[in-house]
Amino acid sequence: MARSSEIAPSDIRRRSRADTNLRVQDPTPRKKEPKRDGPCVLVVTPEITYLPDGMGNLAQRLSAKAGGLADVSASLVNALYNQGADVHVALPNYRRIFHTDVADIFHGEIRDLARHLEDKRIHLAEDRVFYHRDSVYGSENNLIALAFQREVINNVIPNVRPDLIHCNDWMTGLIPAVARRRGIPCLFTVHNIHTEKMSLEHIEDRGIDAADFWQYLYYERPPHNYEESRSTNGVDLLTSGIFAADHVNTVSPTFLSEVVDGRHDFVPGHISHELWNKCQADCATGILNAPDQSFDPKSDPHLEFHFGPEDHVEGKRRNKRQLQEEFGLELAEDAPMLFWPSRLDPVQKGPQLLTDILHQLVTDYADLKLQIVIVANGDFQQPFHDIVAMHGIQHRVAVRDFNETLSRRGYAAADFMLMPSRFEPCGLPQMVSPKYGTLTVAHNTGGIHDTVEPLDLAAGSGNGFLFDHFDCQGFRWAIDEALRFYRQPAEVRKAHIARIMRESEARFNHASTAKDYIKRYNAMLGKSVTKGSAE
Repeated sequence: MARSSEIAPSDIRRRSRADTNLRVQDPTPRKKEPKRDGPCVLVVTPEITYLPDGMGNLAQRLSAKAGGLADVSASLVNALYNQGADVHVALPNYRRIFHTDVADIFHGEIRDLARHLEDKRIHLAEDRVFYHRDSVYGSENNLIALAFQREVINNVIPNVRPDLIHCNDWMTGLIPAVARRRGIPCLFTVHNIHTEKMSLEHIEDRGIDAADFWQYLYYERPPHNYEESRSTNGVDLLTSGIFAADHVNTVSPTFLSEVVDGRHDFVPGHISHELWNKCQADCATGILNAPDQSFDPKSDPHLEFHFGPEDHVEGKRRNKRQLQEEFGLELAEDAPMLFWPSRLDPVQKGPQLLTDILHQLVTDYADLKLQIVIVANGDFQQPFHDIVAMHGIQHRVAVRDFNETLSRRGYAAADFMLMPSRFEPCGLPQMVSPKYGTLTVAHNTGGIHDTVEPLDLAAGSGNGFLFDHFDCQGFRWAIDEALRFYRQPAEVRKAHIARIMRESEARFNHASTAKDYIKRYNAMLGKSVTKGSAE
């Protein structure tokens, strides 16, 4: 793998805004809402969960989510907009996912929707490849990525004329090169280590003039010139985004360090190397994600019994009894309950560590009537069913397919959340569970390391239980530590759990995440993007 050898990043001279505008044909003049104070920020994302009301009549109808990227994008745009920033967002027009009946709303065709949104801050990329999809990702990922980037490059950027562009993951990997070519500062966020490769020829066949910015892309081998590389030298999209961006961030500081240090064999060497280059140039950071704002036991719409730090003992007891009844578990309100909310993926999430100790764990803690609840899908679900059936422990262990309501009730009912991930770019369950008074038992890696601290009763600190070695013995040790805490006097547990709930509510929220991104924007631009933001 190699980047362009013709022009190094340090040799790239940025064009002025005037030069850029001469080269790019301006769109037809259109009526715009009054420009807000401060620099214009364009957030480019393939996913989002919601948008501020003021950004257009359809803002609350637009929700396309496959993972944490959607929540982060939503929180950031919301924070920027509410603080008075001149923020725009570009995303594919997933008509079917958005459940938008254009005819009913506008009494016209899709052109009416496009014209309406031009006057707002939502820029929907139009292409037939988006229209009838019922999920963000699928078999046509490359076509979606190119169609989305074509519209952003050819239409959105020339119309918005942003002062800064924030791109997210491999589906936006060409845009940092375009931004560098046009002299626009660009932040590139790596949410997941996944990439796709394609030739310049294929990119251009989809309507993108790659010849204009080909020098700033990352190739499978060093390109001699444009012509010889056009058909035979693959472009790596994720690595191109890392290479061309002014600044790169991963979704946790520790995961960035792990990748740069080569601690994960699933991360291709060229990606690690480019992130290492960014770190050496002080152009890479880690910024943690945060859970969706609806994860709050005081108001969670999926819960029948709400509670907060002050009344969590009774609230969790009532939720536990409800879940026991629903899952056919023994009705024992004082029984410790372990909860598994993550997908059952043996490559990343480590469910095999739990199956290895499951029966012995239930046996060893029979005196406490230990219960284990699994609400998750994945390839490793069947082994749990087999173990439960073999040992006849249906009254102690429940395994169910993922369901949002059941998952929320699991957080509210359980005493401990299990997360023995082999690796974790960020992770959200370890931030959600303490909000519900459910303490984390997890492998000390990636984003878990940045968000879970060992519980220290004497010091009155910490929020969970960590193990360092990824094996079933380490996992069992951490569970034993958690259950040792469970045997503490009720008043001791009550005080620590109330503290952890309050601290988690203040720490793990979208406002904190958005503040970190805004601080990065300010540093890149040398000025504040929001009113009163001096950092």
